[in-house]
Amino acid sequence: MSVVLGALLSLSACSRSAGGESNRTLPLAPCRLEGVGRQALCGTLEVWEDRAAKQGRKVPLKVVVVPALASSPLSDPLVLLAGGPGQGAAKLAGQVMPLLERIQRQRDLVFVDQRGTGDSRPLECDPVPPTAPLTEQFDDTFHEKEIRACLASYDADVRLYTTPIAMDDLDEVRAALGYDKLNLWGVSYGTRAALVYLRQHPEHVRTVILDGVAPMSLVLPLYVARDGQRSLDLLLTGCEKDAVCSQRYPDLRGRFTALLESLAREPLRTRVQHPLTGASEDVILTRTAFVGALHSLLYQPETAAMLPLVVDRATQGDWGPFVALYVTMHGGLEKNMSQGMHLSVVCSEDAPLITEEALVRETRGSWMGERELRDTLQACELWPRGSVPAGYRDPVTSDVPVLLLSGELDPVTPPQWAEDAKKTLSNSLHVVLPGVGHGTYTVGCARTLMSDFVTRGSVKGLEPKCRESLARPPFFTSFAGPVP
Repeated sequence: MSVVLGALLSLSACSRSAGGESNRTLPLAPCRLEGVGRQALCGTLEVWEDRAAKQGRKVPLKVVVVPALASSPLSDPLVLLAGGPGQGAAKLAGQVMPLLERIQRQRDLVFVDQRGTGDSRPLECDPVPPTAPLTEQFDDTFHEKEIRACLASYDADVRLYTTPIAMDDLDEVRAALGYDKLNLWGVSYGTRAALVYLRQHPEHVRTVILDGVAPMSLVLPLYVARDGQRSLDLLLTGCEKDAVCSQRYPDLRGRFTALLESLAREPLRTRVQHPLTGASEDVILTRTAFVGALHSLLYQPETAAMLPLVVDRATQGDWGPFVALYVTMHGGLEKNMSQGMHLSVVCSEDAPLITEEALVRETRGSWMGERELRDTLQACELWPRGSVPAGYRDPVTSDVPVLLLSGELDPVTPPQWAEDAKKTLSNSLHVVLPGVGHGTYTVGCARTLMSDFVTRGSVKGLEPKCRESLARPPFFTSFAGPVP
């Protein structure tokens, strides 16, 4: 009896989804999200791959709706636009749902795997899977053969997996779910997607949250070396100003520079224990492989706090901690990243704008250098290129309420990019969170701001108090953690 009653209650909660049965044309069925106790509604909407021709292949879009908790929910849901490009939003639903409880009290939460990601005909391309031997994971050889094999394996026209097309998909999902207005929440690349949707379908946007802002002026990955340099400089300066860190790791900046110079002269051959299997493996580390892995560890301050210790150990010949930290972080990310869709976006929307002059200018003198950017451009020479509308790179102009959130230490979308976007968003507020990296939504005060903003539907009266309680996490002084 209790099992039946529980099922009826779950179905009753699901039926309260604010889209309204009378307006909804997309069939949804009860489903469970991994790691989340409460039931959700799942469905698939097929859209034309070629939206202009309206013929040929269709793309099945995975849609997840998590109904509001209220008995009479508000009619405008919160919609997540995921990052990458290449992450599936529906695949992130179980991870981010517990962070959105305040918003879910009154509004549905909607997650759609953008075409080419998640379970929406993913353009997967993984030349080096996370399960590969360590030598392969740190091999910086350009994988032309594997990229060509990915292209040959798709039942898809990769030119049609760009942001403007995907945002028209999203509007079709909106209509099929019976919603008139949306509250958009874009994270990283998802902020570009949110801005594009705002420009193409402004009449259906109530509010926009941009977290880790990538405006139309940010060309991927042209500025990665420059912005990564800023983040690393902040970390090294922070260690130098911290009495404990500077004493524990003297002249860390100088030793790091010497390490880069040594790797540039000759790759390092070492043997380390695999952090997951425990088996000893040989590893060859080039300068390119090292800086690429190190950059990914700057995204979150919690991992960045370990970098002085990790770099210090590496300068003494112990590469185990560095390899362990990278492999642990890298494996989790790759489970929800469609590299083919990433290339479809970047090669169509960004690469055509990158000149040789710009490449040299933006990487000159940086610790990351040119290699990662040149590898992306080389991949784009192989990848079929889609088209974007005229004026696509113009700033998005709007008076819709927009909350922009930036992490002070962000190595890829630092606060200056949000300031650039804000120039043409007349009804906006930009909040910088001290001590925070890429993506602020894991921080409590950021989630409070998001909830208050969506509830108000306005930036007026918002009181950001994050600066009073946030700071960079303390640096690790041993593998046991920071000094207590």
